[in-house]
Amino acid sequence: MTDHSAATLRSRYVAQAASDLEENRQRQQQLAERISVLKQEEALLAEILNLAERYEGFADASRLPEQLQDEPTVAKRKTPARAAARRPAPAKSTTATKTTKAGAKGKSHRPLLGDLLAELLGQYEEPRPAKELRDELLEKHPDRNPTPQVVRNTLESLVAKGRIRRHKHQRSVMYTLVEQGETDSD
Repeated sequence: MTDHSAATLRSRYVAQAASDLEENRQRQQQLAERISVLKQEEALLAEILNLAERYEGFADASRLPEQLQDEPTVAKRKTPARAAARRPAPAKSTTATKTTKAGAKGKSHRPLLGDLLAELLGQYEEPRPAKELRDELLEKHPDRNPTPQVVRNTLESLVAKGRIRRHKHQRSVMYTLVEQGETDSD
């Protein structure tokens, strides 16, 4: 191999390595931006789940806390995913809002879904699957119509709070009520 051909080969390798390095850095930048967007989406979804769990017993917007109804949400930066996740709030007149709030104060609040499910579980000593609990809830409370996923999420929330216990048998998941005074060591 001559000095000229070795220099040409070396310059090709250097050019290829420089090109690959630049492409690698561009991909790293793209991935870093994508991770940032995904983290924003994660925070938004966690906030939505938190709010849904906190206010799952509210059937209509008139019964939500005043701040959530009257004050517009300020977003730091709208990403395409965040903008798609937001739904436009229905326009309300101030008079209608005040009337609705006044009417809501006189009404008694419906029990939370978690409380209803815990009450249903308390009637049984053996574990119950989420599907049966939902069917019984629909039968006893026809005004409530939670989806099967909402029932499962609510049950899992109660498990996390230590109010009910999860039992797994093969692919089935069933739940029982934790009696007061009962500890995890039982």
